[in-house]
Amino acid sequence: MKKDSAEYAVEMIGISKSFGHFKALDNVDLRVHTGTIHALLGENGAGKSTLMKILYGLYSGDAGEIKIDGETVDIRNPKQAISHGIGMVHQHFMLVENMTIAENIVLGSEPTKSFGRLDRTMMNDMIRDFGKQYGLEVDPEEVIMDVSVATQQRVEILKALFRGVDILILDEPTAVLTPQEIDSLIVTMRSLVADGKTIIIITHKLKEIMAAADDCTVIRRGELIGTVRVSDVTERDLASMMVGREVRLTTAKDKAKPGERVMEIRNLTVKDARGIPQVRDLSMHVRRGEILAIAGVDGNGQTELIEAITGLRKSESGEILVNGVDIANGMPIDTHNAGIKTIHEDRHKRGLVLEFNVGENFILETYKEKRFSGHGPFISWKKVDDYAERLIEEFDIRPADCSMQPVRELSGGNQQKVIVARTVEQEPDLLIACQPTRGLDVGAIEFVRSALVEQRDQGRAVLLVSFELDEVLDIADRINVIYNGSMVADLDPEETDEQAIGLLMAGGGQ
Repeated sequence: MKKDSAEYAVEMIGISKSFGHFKALDNVDLRVHTGTIHALLGENGAGKSTLMKILYGLYSGDAGEIKIDGETVDIRNPKQAISHGIGMVHQHFMLVENMTIAENIVLGSEPTKSFGRLDRTMMNDMIRDFGKQYGLEVDPEEVIMDVSVATQQRVEILKALFRGVDILILDEPTAVLTPQEIDSLIVTMRSLVADGKTIIIITHKLKEIMAAADDCTVIRRGELIGTVRVSDVTERDLASMMVGREVRLTTAKDKAKPGERVMEIRNLTVKDARGIPQVRDLSMHVRRGEILAIAGVDGNGQTELIEAITGLRKSESGEILVNGVDIANGMPIDTHNAGIKTIHEDRHKRGLVLEFNVGENFILETYKEKRFSGHGPFISWKKVDDYAERLIEEFDIRPADCSMQPVRELSGGNQQKVIVARTVEQEPDLLIACQPTRGLDVGAIEFVRSALVEQRDQGRAVLLVSFELDEVLDIADRINVIYNGSMVADLDPEETDEQAIGLLMAGGGQ
């Protein structure tokens, strides 16, 4: 049980951790006041998640001491962490996809009836009430594989809370949430803190830190930069502490000069895996030299639309014209050959081969090109390494000597940079960017957004699908709002705002 007299819920003193020759953490201190929301901020690969994985027992530190409620503890695995009242919600979901929401939440603590049988009615009722209690309502009978990414995030949070933790670590918990859902989560976090719980939140979203956190600790390249009271600093102050230089919080760009239509979609209807229409008679177009953003609440047909365009899902009716050629119901290779390249939303499922090294992931779509040829039919790995080293430097992927490192071992943000680099390098006619800055720090966000604008300025069409309205308003030249599978508005970013777009996203009128 938590000791009310303890000033700090968590103290991590002199924590160091190395992976081979790479020093991920170097003598880092973290002190988290009891009953507060404490933000952990840093660039991708700075060591934030590593520090929290040490606290949760997933990693063992090379040096340092951990105190929980003033008492020194030895945490060697997550079971021990949970016994000390520590729970962690990871950036990448750890759910059993073919089980229901309720089954995932109670896994290991299932309610039973006679002869040890699962009491499904009690379980479902319990999870309904539990979700309402924390303002994170879910349908306990839905199967994980059938629900949206945002709902899966809710389940992860509820799963941790269900174990009765006093200290909750949230690693990028709002990466896939809408503005309204983020506001709701902040209310939930404050409610938890009011009940005496302590929250550590790893996030790259400066607005959220300003809105939710009491204190913020900044780590840069494995070293402690400092801890500040959030009320004493600005977003720009935090960005500068994190990156070590002044950061532009908006993207510099000239007015777009759109040309001909690269892609035109006419009356497209697409069903989901259950046979329910998710895209309904949808029409839209994107032109060369513009960034068209699709704004909408997750689960309104964006995923099915992109899957239909990229050959991953069949459409029921309609046309998808790319440079005048209908590619509807083609194969992914047809999309690729048509000049469409995609940054997929789920980098693990669709963007990377996690067991391949960084260099191999860079050439997944281009390994047959002559520039990578060696003797006969073989690939020249020297050429691949040279290519990888150039992209690693240009896109600031860390650590800088990681070309032969399995991409699984990179931070989430650096994994995303690998995908962005690979996609941009192919010089597509149409670049589809789905949540391209998800999980990235402010410096990397600045880089990726600028890269998308540069693609536009080079005469390419860019289709951006993003839940981040500040991102949509920052770089889009035109905004289409999707609701219930249909486009309900075509907006000029200079003539609208977040509130107006949010209302349309929720099905309200203009």
